[in-house]
Amino acid sequence: MQAKKRYLTLLSAGTCLALLLYLGGVRLRAARHSPPGSRHGPPPRPGAERPWPRFPDALRPFAPAERPGPEGGGGRVSPRQRRDASAGLYRGRRCRMESCFDFGQCRKNGFKVYVYPQQKGEKIAESYQNVLAAIEGSRFYTSDPGQACLFVLSLDTLDRDQLSPQYVHNLRSKVQNLHLWNNGRNHLIFNLYSGTWPDYTEDVGFDIGQAMLAKASISTENFRPNFDVSIPLFSKDHPRTGGEKGFLRFNTIPPLRKYMLVFKGKRYLTGIGSDTRNALYHVHNGEDVVLLTTCKHGKDWQKHKDSRCDRDNAEYEKYDYREMLHNATFCLVPRGRRLGSFRFLEALQAACVPVMLSNGWELPFSEVIDWNQAAVIGDERLLLQIPSTIRSIHQDKILALRQQTQFLWEAYFSSVEKIVLTTLEIIQDRIFKHISRNSLIWNKHPGGLFVLPQYSSYLGDFPYYYANLGLKPLSTFTAVIHAVTPLVSQSQPVLKLLVAVAKSQYCAQIIVLWNCDKPLPAKHRWPATSVPVIVIEGESKVMSSRFLPYDNIVTDAVLSLDEDTVLSTTEVDFAFTVWQSFPERIVGYPARSHFWDNTKERWGYTSKWTNDYSMVLTGAAIYHKYYHYLYTHYLPASLKNMVDQLANCEDILMNFLVSAVTKLPPIKVTQKKQYKETMMGQTSRASRWADPDHFAQRQSCMNTFASWFGYMPLIHSQMRLDPVLFKDQVSILRKKYRDIERL
Repeated sequence: MQAKKRYLTLLSAGTCLALLLYLGGVRLRAARHSPPGSRHGPPPRPGAERPWPRFPDALRPFAPAERPGPEGGGGRVSPRQRRDASAGLYRGRRCRMESCFDFGQCRKNGFKVYVYPQQKGEKIAESYQNVLAAIEGSRFYTSDPGQACLFVLSLDTLDRDQLSPQYVHNLRSKVQNLHLWNNGRNHLIFNLYSGTWPDYTEDVGFDIGQAMLAKASISTENFRPNFDVSIPLFSKDHPRTGGEKGFLRFNTIPPLRKYMLVFKGKRYLTGIGSDTRNALYHVHNGEDVVLLTTCKHGKDWQKHKDSRCDRDNAEYEKYDYREMLHNATFCLVPRGRRLGSFRFLEALQAACVPVMLSNGWELPFSEVIDWNQAAVIGDERLLLQIPSTIRSIHQDKILALRQQTQFLWEAYFSSVEKIVLTTLEIIQDRIFKHISRNSLIWNKHPGGLFVLPQYSSYLGDFPYYYANLGLKPLSTFTAVIHAVTPLVSQSQPVLKLLVAVAKSQYCAQIIVLWNCDKPLPAKHRWPATSVPVIVIEGESKVMSSRFLPYDNIVTDAVLSLDEDTVLSTTEVDFAFTVWQSFPERIVGYPARSHFWDNTKERWGYTSKWTNDYSMVLTGAAIYHKYYHYLYTHYLPASLKNMVDQLANCEDILMNFLVSAVTKLPPIKVTQKKQYKETMMGQTSRASRWADPDHFAQRQSCMNTFASWFGYMPLIHSQMRLDPVLFKDQVSILRKKYRDIERL
C-alpha cells in the first residue's frame, strides 16, 4: 500500500514537471520568433521569471515631447506631452549649463553681455526698455558681439499673453532670422507673462532652443535648475533705478501690528487660480485676520457671480489696501491666474512678512536667496492651518523675518536695474564657480551686488564680515598721498605731511601718487622716514587714479590724503583707532553736506559748518581698500570720465558709493577748524580749491551722481567722535590725544 502511494506521488510530480517544461518551451519558442518590441503573446504566468524592469529616464520630464508618426504609431502620449508638442514649450528641457552653454567665450573675454540693436518698426514696451537700459548701463555691457559671453534680444519678450496689447506677433520667425541666434545658445530671454486664457500655460510662444529663461511665475516642474533664473513679477510702474526704500523705519518691540494677516485682491470665480482665493473667506475673521476678495473685475463678471459676490464686494470697499499693508505683521501671497503675484514685492517693501500660498512656484532668485529667512512658505491644501501656524511664530523670529524683507527688497528687488543685475550676477557665478559668492554673501548685508568675488574669495578681505568671522582688520594702514604740484621747496606741505604720517605708530607704508606733469623728484628730495615711501607715477594722471586698487596697498586700511592737507600725527592715530571700530565706513576729518534746493528743484552741496554732515572728504579720510576696487570696477565709465574731465568730485563720488553700499553715513572725528577752502589758496597757486568754478561743478556732480544711482544715497549724521577726556577739565598730561585740543 505504501509503495503504491509513493508510486502515485512520483508519477504526479513527473507529470507536473513535464507540463512545466512543455509550457516553458512553448513560451521560449514564441519569444524567439516574435519580432523585437512586439507586445503580443501569452501573458506572463504567476511565478514565471520576469525581465529586469525598465525605469523611466530621470530627465524625461525635461525631454522634448515626441510627435506621433504620420500613421499614428508609437507609444502612448500623455495629454501634457501633446500640449507641449503643440506649443513648443521648452524644447530644451534637458538643458543645463554644462550641456547648452558655451563657456569658451566667457573665459576668454570675461562676462560680457551683448544686446541686439533695435530693429526698425519694432515697438518695445517701457518695462522692457528699462530691462535693456539696465544691461547697457552696467559694467557687463559690450557693443561688440565678438566679445560677448551672453546675448539678450532687443525683441520684446516680456509679455507673451496673446490677448495683451504688448504682445509681439511673428516672434518665432523674427528670432530664427537673427544671425547670432545659434538655436538660442548663450542667449537669455526675459519674460513676465506667458500663456493666456483659459489655462495660462508657461508657453512663451516660440521655440527658445537652448536659451536660458529669466522668467516670472515659473513652476518648479518647468524650471531648469542651474540654467533658468526665476525673477519676480513687477509692474510697469516699477522704477528703473534706485527705487523707494523699505517702509520699516524703526523696529518695534514686540514686532506685532494691528493686523496679524491680511490680503486684498481679486477672486476668480472660474478657471485656473480660483480654488485658493475662493476659499479665503473661511479664514477671514474681520478682526486680526482680514482677507478681502472681490469678483467685480472683468467685463462679464456678473454672468459668473455667485451668492457671496455682493457681500464680498461690500466688505472689500471698507478697507484701504495701503493702510492694511503698513499695519499688518503677515501678508498672504496667494497665487492668481499665474503662480506669481504683485503682492509679493508689495509685501516685501512694506516689511510685511509674506505668507506664500502658491504651490509649485519657484520663488525669485531661489538659487541664491534663502526665503526661509524672510517668508513663510505655506501650502494651498492646508489653508485653514495658516492662522494657527503664524500665531505660533515667536516674536524674535518675526522681527528677524521683517528685517530680512527690508534687506532683500533694497538689495535685489526695489528697481528693474537690481532685478536685472541680480540675474546677470547669478549667471556669472555659474560660469566662474571657483570665485562664486556663497550663501552668506547673498543673504547678508550688503548683498551680492556689492560684494564682487573677483576681488577675493575670502570673506575676511571684505570690510563687512569681520564680526561674522570673529576677526578684526589689520592694525596698520597705508597712506596714499595724491601729489599734483612739483616739488620745489623742502618746506612744502606735502613733505611736512609725509613726516607727520610716517611718525604714526599704525603706519605701515606711504605711497605717493605722482600725478604732476613734472618729472619725478630725485630720491634724495624725499625726507628720510622710518617706514617705506613708495612713489608711483600715475600713467593717465587723472583724478580717478587715486582710487585704483594698487597692488602696493597691502593693509586693509587706506589713509587717503591730498598733498596740502595739514594733519598732526596725533590726529592720524586717533582717526585710525576710530576706523578700526567702523571698518565699513569712511572715517575722517573734513565734512560736507548735501541738501534739497526747493527753488531750483535739485540737490545742493554746502561746505558751511552746520550741525550735520553727509560726506567726509577723501583729502583726509580712512576707509577700507576694497572701496578702491569697487570704485574702479563697479562704477560706470561715464561717471569716472566726468570726474577726470572736471578734475573734481572724485571725493563726492566715493562718498556716494560707500553710503550706497553701507546704507550708513560716514563718521567725522575731531580736527583743527582750519581746512581746505580757508587754506588751500594760500598754500598752492594751482590748487583746484581756488578755482571759482570748483563749487559750481560740485553742485552739478551731486545731481549727476544721484541720477545714476536712482536716488540720493547720502545720509545725514549729527555724530562726531572725540577722544575720551576731550575738553574735559583735567590735566593735559592725562589725555592720550592731547595735541588735538591745541588749535
